[in-house]
Amino acid sequence: MTRHFLNLSDAGADGLAAILADALDRKNARAGWTKGRVDADAPLAGHVLAMIFEKNSTRTRVSFDMAVRQLGGQSIVMEAGQMQLGRGETVADTARVLSGYVDAIMIRTDDHAKVEEMAHYASVPVINGLTDASHPCQIVADLLTVIEQGKALPGLKVAWLGDGNNVLASIVEAAGLMHFDVVAACPQGFQPSDADLALGKGRAKVVGNAREAVEGADVVVTDTWISMGQAHADTKLAAMMPFQVDAALMATAKPDAKFLHCLPAHRGEEVTTDVIDGPQSLIWAEAENRLHAQKSILRWCLGQIG
Repeated sequence: MTRHFLNLSDAGADGLAAILADALDRKNARAGWTKGRVDADAPLAGHVLAMIFEKNSTRTRVSFDMAVRQLGGQSIVMEAGQMQLGRGETVADTARVLSGYVDAIMIRTDDHAKVEEMAHYASVPVINGLTDASHPCQIVADLLTVIEQGKALPGLKVAWLGDGNNVLASIVEAAGLMHFDVVAACPQGFQPSDADLALGKGRAKVVGNAREAVEGADVVVTDTWISMGQAHADTKLAAMMPFQVDAALMATAKPDAKFLHCLPAHRGEEVTTDVIDGPQSLIWAEAENRLHAQKSILRWCLGQIG
């Protein structure tokens, strides 16, 4: 049976734990190496990954490209606008065609139904590089970053500030799988859906006050308030400002609390510069861990772990 990675629940708790353990081991084994050196076992030798981008990307593009290279494989990068997909060919037909050429497909797009359709018709693994509904690859990197700090996931308190978006949905899904708690502070009109909250299996809740969410938190997370493709709406920014992560808010979290942000950041909006560049911030390690997370996601999809 083909393994797809459209949401964290596709891997389940055991699969996600295996991915995280493998990512940590492989990262540690590369300490001191140059970035282009292939892993000693080259587990994806002879494999090719197709990457489809309908949305702009820095971290997803480079991390997946480098991931498959470090694993000994190769990648093909395609902009949707330069493919027949951008001229009316269906997702289903594209999936069937690419399945005859490559060993796995990663797609970064808007509508989650597109990755579901791609997975339905592809005979090779399909990976969700981002949709409007979820961002599972990012959350694997986030969990890896937290584990590296010596924090066990079960019982952890994660505070989310701002928009009830795709990143929050995947964090909540991870909480349900890995048994940590999420308290999200979101303004009225920008809260996560009941369906997204249900992914947390009772471990996620929404509050209307930023301090209530952050107080006693082990990890504080936020994201840009204006997502890719959205207008820079003044009304939304005004609603979000009480949920900005600044030094005073971080001071209400645990003394050893860490700050995460999936980037790109709008400094002075969702987070202040003194926090994002401060000693509690792990954003650069988090960004690098996209690479290590992607490697193990690929290996899981191809049946090499889990």
